[in-house]
Amino acid sequence: MMDTTNPLDLLDCLDGGRVAVVGSLNADYSVRCERIPAPGETVAGQGLTLMPGGKSLNQAACAALLGARVRMVGAVGSDPSGEFLLGQLAHTGADVSNVEVMPGPSGTAMIEVDHAGENSIVVSPGANGKVDASFVQAHAEAILGCAALGLCLEVPMDAVVQAAQTAHETGACVLLNDSPFTAELPLELVEATDVLLVNEHELAQLLGMNEPQSWDHVAWPGVAAALANRGFRSAVVTLGSAGSVVLEGNSVHRVAPVRVETADTTGCGDAFMGALLAGLAANFPLADAAQLASYVGAFAACGQGAMPSYGTGEQIRAHLG
Repeated sequence: MMDTTNPLDLLDCLDGGRVAVVGSLNADYSVRCERIPAPGETVAGQGLTLMPGGKSLNQAACAALLGARVRMVGAVGSDPSGEFLLGQLAHTGADVSNVEVMPGPSGTAMIEVDHAGENSIVVSPGANGKVDASFVQAHAEAILGCAALGLCLEVPMDAVVQAAQTAHETGACVLLNDSPFTAELPLELVEATDVLLVNEHELAQLLGMNEPQSWDHVAWPGVAAALANRGFRSAVVTLGSAGSVVLEGNSVHRVAPVRVETADTTGCGDAFMGALLAGLAANFPLADAAQLASYVGAFAACGQGAMPSYGTGEQIRAHLG
């Protein structure tokens, strides 16, 4: 562990490490309605909003706001949404010169939210579906020289594998977020992954286990061994309001949750991942990077939406200090 008396001091130890993120950018259209319509039914909606989204965009934005030197590799469409997404991400300080503008629509999510907060989401991949292995090879220069690479599974799998192998071969730390959850990951991807990030639900699905009523009494060394049997040497498991667990070999480290008055948890997982990337790129031990991420994720829960709720280190310290 790093020598800090206050975990928020970790924010001051970020030194602008190099991060690459390969993946998705989505325009999120959200509309509120009294209830989610049944098949064939039309209901009145109100309050249509447009926000930048896509797990990878969110993760890149969070890392950039924390001061990491972030390069985003991906694609948007030749529509107004593409211009919007590029502008929003560039505003965080991320380098978007490796985001190509493809003919056709950008990735889009249509979100219906009812009065109780339940939602129904339809995602169209748009330009994200054109990010394949050859695309990544063409942008390999953006990955070379990074200290940490962030990946999720919202672009074609061959692109994810190619990016992981490219970074792994240069000694970068490859952080894989198995989301949207995929149980059977290619062996080449597992071998190139240094740290797996999953939430409690994804962990249970990955290991074929029933979720316990409480994660406080789980035999975490056994979980670490089960993950190692699947090829994952290190992992961070987020547990929602119960904090997170860092697994490295035989080592188990519990990270306590940061208590805040929650406004909206949308995008908190992506904020956690972005902070992990920033910490790993700054050569933090994994446990310290997860401690940092717990504060960054908690700050995101205090605001509305995903990327709009992310903050700089100064903003996070002022709010949570």
